[in-house]
Amino acid sequence: MKQIDLGFVTALYRAYSDDLAAVGTQQRAFAEAMGSRMTPQLDDLEAEITYLLLREARPAVVMELGTFHGWSTSWILSALRDNGSGQLHSFDRIDNVVRNVPRDLAEGRWTFVRGDIKENLDQVPADTGYLFVDAAHNSRFARWYLEHLFPRVPAGIPVSVHDVYHFRATLPLHEGKVVVRWLDERGVPFFTPSRAKSRTAYDTLTVLRDDLGLKPIRGKGDNPMIFFEMPSSGHA
Repeated sequence: MKQIDLGFVTALYRAYSDDLAAVGTQQRAFAEAMGSRMTPQLDDLEAEITYLLLREARPAVVMELGTFHGWSTSWILSALRDNGSGQLHSFDRIDNVVRNVPRDLAEGRWTFVRGDIKENLDQVPADTGYLFVDAAHNSRFARWYLEHLFPRVPAGIPVSVHDVYHFRATLPLHEGKVVVRWLDERGVPFFTPSRAKSRTAYDTLTVLRDDLGLKPIRGKGDNPMIFFEMPSSGHA
């Protein structure tokens, strides 16, 4: 896969615009039908970029750490469905997602592991081709998964980490500060559509969405997710 940057993401929006429109319609209907049982955790740009990277990378296996109500899970499963292949392994301490994710998305392509990831590391697929992280956002947990989870997945795969840039700088004692420092130490670039951190990317993609006729799904937000490729130094 090419380096994840604004040019690459823009090209993916254009290449998969029709599929994005269809999934957007699906996800709006899903959120409306779920009502109070669904709190979408990803903003539109974050969800769409995750979908696009999954479509382009076509991973055989995806690992999702943190599911909450299942908004990210449904986006990931939609990408695997549209790829025509792929399995998702989701990990969380709560199982709201099991009751929420549509059966037609889940059946045959989804495994949910309930419990503390620290006690279930042996169930992390060694052939993970995309890693999605949106769990506890404190620095202690970030240090733990950088040390114990990241070395279990292959180098070079796309990685998404949520809740990093709500503001221009990462917050003290927060997951984002730990992850960004870890990437900086290894010279690993990352991409973010965060309105606070990268207004150029946010504005460019917002205008592009309008030009492509993509309708709002959840609506505008601060898009704090970062995307990068797992460095070789993160792999055992």
